[in-house]
Amino acid sequence: MRHTERLFQIIQTLRRHRAPVTGQALAEELEVSLRTLYRDMAEPIAQRVPIRAEAGAGYVLEKGDDIPPLMLTADELEAAVLGAQWVAARGDAALACAANAT
Repeated sequence: MRHTERLFQIIQTLRRHRAPVTGQALAEELEVSLRTLYRDMAEPIAQRVPIRAEAGAGYVLEKGDDIPPLMLTADELEAAVLGAQWVAARGDAALACAANAT
């Protein structure tokens, strides 16, 4: 599973659960190591996806702050990410800041 697909799957998994999901359970479902899961979880949290980490309990998607479902294919999503990375590296200051905020 590609990295972008795994990040999308994390959000989808958290949407399905009302109670916190442990890191170990997420790692097993995604068939990755716990260390990889921790690295993956840092990305959406840093991007302000409303995921709350509860020590000893797991991860939960905040109620009422759900993000809308993505209507992009995996390839379209990857193209958008690559485009944002290109703009962040080559755009003017305002565009680079906007690209890094997405």
